[in-house]
Amino acid sequence: MQMKNRLANLMATALVLLLMTAGCRQAPFKEVGIIPDPHSFSKPQEARVKHLDLELRVLFAQKQLRGVARWTFAAEPGAEEIVFDTRQMVIDKVTAGRGETPLEFQLGDEDPLLGRPLRVSLPEARETINIYYHTLPGAAALGWMEPEMTAGKTLPFLFTQGQAILTRTWIPCQDSPGLRITYEATVQVPAGMMVVMSAGGNPREKSADGTYSFNMEQPIPPYLIALAAGDIAFQAVGPRTGVYAEPALLAKAAWEFADMEQMVVTAEKCYGPYAWGRYDLIVLPPGFPFGGMENPRLTFATPTVIAGDRSLVSLVAHELAHSWSGNLVTNATWNDFWLNEGFTVYFERRIMEALYGLEYTNMLELLEYRELLDEIEALGPNSPDTRLKLDLTGRDPDEGMTDIAYQKGAAFLKMLEQAAGRARFDAFLKAWFEEHRFTSVSTEDFLDFLREKLLDKYGLKVNVEQWVYQPGLPDNCPVPQSERFAKVEAQAAAALEQLPDTSGWTSHEWVHFVRNLPKEISPMRLKELDAAFGLRHTGNAELLAAWLECAIRRGYLEELRPQLEEFLTGMGRRRFLMPLYSALLEHGHRQLAQSIFAKAKKAYHAVSANSVEKLLAATGQQ
Repeated sequence: MQMKNRLANLMATALVLLLMTAGCRQAPFKEVGIIPDPHSFSKPQEARVKHLDLELRVLFAQKQLRGVARWTFAAEPGAEEIVFDTRQMVIDKVTAGRGETPLEFQLGDEDPLLGRPLRVSLPEARETINIYYHTLPGAAALGWMEPEMTAGKTLPFLFTQGQAILTRTWIPCQDSPGLRITYEATVQVPAGMMVVMSAGGNPREKSADGTYSFNMEQPIPPYLIALAAGDIAFQAVGPRTGVYAEPALLAKAAWEFADMEQMVVTAEKCYGPYAWGRYDLIVLPPGFPFGGMENPRLTFATPTVIAGDRSLVSLVAHELAHSWSGNLVTNATWNDFWLNEGFTVYFERRIMEALYGLEYTNMLELLEYRELLDEIEALGPNSPDTRLKLDLTGRDPDEGMTDIAYQKGAAFLKMLEQAAGRARFDAFLKAWFEEHRFTSVSTEDFLDFLREKLLDKYGLKVNVEQWVYQPGLPDNCPVPQSERFAKVEAQAAAALEQLPDTSGWTSHEWVHFVRNLPKEISPMRLKELDAAFGLRHTGNAELLAAWLECAIRRGYLEELRPQLEEFLTGMGRRRFLMPLYSALLEHGHRQLAQSIFAKAKKAYHAVSANSVEKLLAATGQQ
């Protein structure tokens, strides 16, 4: 009996090691307690999904996805149903297992934010549940780009954006970041197009028949399932890194992101091995609503980061850092969003410091610190939305995606680093990622780990509760310093009388200069600056956005109106749209804002279009 047990134990150990090494879809990962999610109808404590086999056809003419989601699940004894999140889709039928036995299902009432719960009666045999469905043309996750909205102007393009709760608009799922799944997918598109996904199996060449297959072996939350389809090509930039883009942009993109491989190496030195195999990036059409999205194995990126001088590659460092904070360890609910973004901003800066130096990183940090102060002023210093731990019940999780999560979260971690020392703090963060890999965690999970593994261990006294649960910025918030920025601020103040000496300036210094121009500067002086430095013609989107906002707020709009309209209609990145539309509204240009939005709305993804629409509606009621 002892020999049998010993043999069984050896075989079990060998099997676990094999699975961990192979990274197959059944690889063990730490199960954690299920935290109630106010943004999901699902009841995972009764029945929860584990694995998805997805079969889709992309119908560009109809702006529709049609297919079947085959879900493997686990259910508690006595559970009678499993609940999925759906929105903006039609459920055609639901069946069980390979035999496709029809199952009873019911769609609940429509919630304008959350969609409709899909309640499916569980099959007695606990077989796979197959949900046949098709999306509606207005499905919010789907960015359908007409040919004229692309670089090539010949073929349409599709990309998805699932964060925060939009995956339910293109896949019936349990759409909560606290639940992790593996997935496989087969996608059919017209011949001549390529499909890529946040998974293994991304192609290097177009398939002859337009069929592509994918496999994500590591468990991820549903919001990280992502797909793009169109006229796409690939170019490697390193042994495990490469760039996808439309052929017309590919060479520029590959040059811009040539440091990707070195970024991965640098990140690994900080916090342990990269867990996802390859790290690739796809440059999407300009309608993409964000700078980047950290879809595992394949970052989705806006073309606005292609500046021609690699000056905006901190975005790549940010999305890469998400491979640890956000993807490897994920916020359990959107109330804990700072766990994704605050950690990532901190990690991004560590990558940038290692690659480009401390002074360069200090300038980046100071720019973002000023943005944080502006955000707190806009929200109100006592607003509960300036806390790290949020309460977004009944609200769109996008409302929590402010600089608070990003910049206050990063400042909290930097304060902890300063209190503990960098060596101790690095060891602590490395342990955090390693011990919680492939899990979803709450703010309280992190604080328990922080107290046990760092604060109590080294006898550190830190005002954690104030940072996390109170509004505003604590007095011990680190304030970044930059000698170069101090000189830029002096030049900006003197710009009332003379043109600045800009020799050797980085893009950071240019943006800081524009943002610090005196409020009383005259339109004539702005025209002289524009003529001297060609600011309206800059290829750096960050600088152009800052210059256009400055022009609106300081009476120089008429000179730059063509550039403003071209910028707002030519890209859909929300980071640029919202400040510019806000400036127009605040300075009496509502009619112009409405006119531009009417032209541009079709090319914006739903995330951006809805945000601008709400802004116009809110200010119109005042």
